[in-house]
Amino acid sequence: MKYLIKYFIDFIVLVCLYAFVFFRKWRAQGRDRLLVNTLMYAYLSLVLYFTMMPVIASIPFMLNHPHEPMNLVPFIDVSLGRGDFFRQVFLNIIMTLPFGFLFPLTRGKRAKFGITVFFCFLMSLGIELLQPFFDRNSDITDLITNVIGGVLGYGLYVIFKPITFWVLKCLKGR
Repeated sequence: MKYLIKYFIDFIVLVCLYAFVFFRKWRAQGRDRLLVNTLMYAYLSLVLYFTMMPVIASIPFMLNHPHEPMNLVPFIDVSLGRGDFFRQVFLNIIMTLPFGFLFPLTRGKRAKFGITVFFCFLMSLGIELLQPFFDRNSDITDLITNVIGGVLGYGLYVIFKPITFWVLKCLKGR
């Protein structure tokens, strides 16, 4: 129960931030913008949950644990025979697939492939650099596979772009 309260605090902060800051701003921009930005916010909140939470309860103890350096040898898990390597690669790709799809929708016509991949890289790099402060492991393989997931997500965005923009246009017209 004590462990769940740590997560609960983070979720309360995320809900308040959404309700009092972002929701008002996005609602004023129209239903289509509200939907897309809310989906991106929910997605990023889930990424935060799986990669770094609990955050707020961990802040006082960020420097009170042994630091492990980031693994900078790509795909070393294969050569070391770690059993969950393929699962980890798959989950990292799946985790950032929505970013590659949703990011261009939040940016509108300004989101090109390079910009989307660059921001996916920045998000992943930020996570990997911050994880050691929250007593988690960092790995260059995660960074690589996250970017691959963003690239695949952008591919899905390109494939489904006509349908997606039709749905958003219908929402805007309501």
